Amino acid sequence: MRSPRRLDSTAVRTPSLASRALDDLKYIRATMERAGERAVGVTALPGWGGVLMGIVALAASFTAARTTDPRDWVLTWLGAAVLASLVGTTDMMRKAAESRSSLLRGPALRFVSSLIAPFAVAALLSIVLYRHGLYGDLPGLWLLSYGAGTIAAGAFSVRAVRYMGLAFMLLGVFALFAPSTWGDACMAIGFGGFHVLFGLWITRHHDG
Repeated sequence: MRSPRRLDSTAVRTPSLASRALDDLKYIRATMERAGERAVGVTALPGWGGVLMGIVALAASFTAARTTDPRDWVLTWLGAAVLASLVGTTDMMRKAAESRSSLLRGPALRFVSSLIAPFAVAALLSIVLYRHGLYGDLPGLWLLSYGAGTIAAGAFSVRAVRYMGLAFMLLGVFALFAPSTWGDACMAIGFGGFHVLFGLWITRHHDG
């Protein structure tokens, strides 16, 4: 017959082992979920969408350079921004659907959310500059703000996104101090060339 002390020892040890195993399973599950969410943040990046966004910007720069009214110039670039945003969002949704993931949670959501504040600041400052007739400062502001937002969003994505953001910011600084007649060329290089270049990089290395 087993002693009471041994029975008590077994009863104490068994729940402890079960509890430890349960904790290990929870840790493994949490780790896998974080890895999955990280993958969503990466694979949802617009690759071909980025290339198309660049093409839209190149077309806009060609059209905007031929406008004579500052209002038409601003409207041309605003229209291009709206169209490019729709293209990029559509491509992100497509990639998220292919991976059976969501843009409304995890790193993918944080990626998008990180863009909002810099873009909102750029929109407000654009109104101020437009009201004061400082159209020549708009390209630098837009490039800097887009770069800042991209660097912030890059914390939840691949390193190339941060590099792209840095390139935008450097170009934005140049545009602020360059002659105003160079604005469209800077916009074409940034929103056109950088989007095409990094879009192709993402397409090659991160499944389109």
